[in-house]
Amino acid sequence: MVGLKPTEVLPTPVVKFVGAGTAACIADLFTFPLDTAKVRLQIQGEGASDTKVMRYKGVFGTIRTMVKMEGAASLYNGLVAGLQRQMSFASIRIGLYDSVKQFYCRHSESSGVACRLLAGCTTGALAVTLAQPTDVVKVRFQAHIKVIDGDRRYNGTVDAYKTIAKEEGLRGLWKGTITNITRNAIVNCAELVTYDLIKEEILNHRLMTDNMPCHFVAAFGAGFCATVVASPVDVVKTRYMNSPSGQYKNALNCAFTMVVKEGSVAFYKGFIPAFLRLGSWNIFMFVSYEQLKRAMMMAHSSWEAH
Repeated sequence: MVGLKPTEVLPTPVVKFVGAGTAACIADLFTFPLDTAKVRLQIQGEGASDTKVMRYKGVFGTIRTMVKMEGAASLYNGLVAGLQRQMSFASIRIGLYDSVKQFYCRHSESSGVACRLLAGCTTGALAVTLAQPTDVVKVRFQAHIKVIDGDRRYNGTVDAYKTIAKEEGLRGLWKGTITNITRNAIVNCAELVTYDLIKEEILNHRLMTDNMPCHFVAAFGAGFCATVVASPVDVVKTRYMNSPSGQYKNALNCAFTMVVKEGSVAFYKGFIPAFLRLGSWNIFMFVSYEQLKRAMMMAHSSWEAH
């Protein structure tokens, strides 16, 4: 057995809620530079001056350029907002998934794919609606190109929330919400449902036991599926949320502008870093999540015994 053994008592909703947010934060700490590189590649070519100032080539080339021009700390621009996002966002979309799935499937003996997809869409949409401001601030920090000792776009995370609200109104903090709901409904279904199904098949066919290797394989498959289906929406979301007020009329106008100016290939800009990030993020998150649930339930059982 690799890792903690499954507990006899199933994890409570509170354990899943807290565990999901914590596991997502752990995953972000390890993979944030890849996410920042993905954002930079996605917005490349967005403005006329962009190609003259900075040109990124591939995920690792982007990371090297950022470290050289802006310092190593630039790879973690927006980390505070990113962790705030995960504690609120992942806790809802991942932590509540099982409870919502059980609610939708309460009239059937087993959880069908339709029930799982519906549960994924529900928790994904709910999470975005509540946590969108943290995502907007995170993307703004990651997209900002700052030379070493140069001016900052915002003086910290709190200042970013205040500045966006002041300059763009409260709507600015929820900019791109519809696009993000679409994107995260897709990602949530691809991640959670795929992970659910792969893990279930592995255990049903006794290919592996319910331990880390099983979680690793299921998480890798979930990350790949999520990247393939969500990349186009993810690129539009990033472009739109990072754009100055008035550049695009709406998310659809942003997508149309991308097709006209850059072609349909623009929708898969940053695909490799997106997969490296989402694949590795899923592995860190799901493996951590499974272990955290077991550790928290063991601690709970031990506390009750005393």
